[in-house]
Amino acid sequence: MSEDVRLREVVEADLELFHEHERDPETVRRSKFTPRERDAFMKHWTTKVLGDPTVLTRTVTVDGVVAGSVVSWWDGDRRFIGYVFGRSFWGRGIGTRALALFLGVERTRPLHADPYQGNTGSVKLLEKHGFRRTGTLRHGEYEHLLLVLPEDGNGPPADG
Repeated sequence: MSEDVRLREVVEADLELFHEHERDPETVRRSKFTPRERDAFMKHWTTKVLGDPTVLTRTVTVDGVVAGSVVSWWDGDRRFIGYVFGRSFWGRGIGTRALALFLGVERTRPLHADPYQGNTGSVKLLEKHGFRRTGTLRHGEYEHLLLVLPEDGNGPPADG
């Protein structure tokens, strides 16, 4: 059975679910990202994500159900990508299809990602789309990989 993975604009009603995804204990363990309290999360999303015209964000749906989000933003002179999916959507190829769709919309290259080095699923997902390991970054006490989709990188076809 094929699941219909789509991207759409983020609507305010999505934010509560995005907050739940960020706070999921397994997501926190894999990402080594400290989740925000609800008010801080909502303020961040409404001002720094949705309120910033340079940020590109999409809600990922599967058969019409919100599965997660994909976001790209500027950090200095580098464009980064990040994503969070609800745990029930992991391991089903949804991230692969969603990222392929997003990379068709986000055309900035090079494009950077910095997953926690122990998050092997996320690292494999990015590498599947043509991201290459170029070094490491520290976020607090944790080392993260720096991966880059080069200027000539468009990722593999959506079924790749």
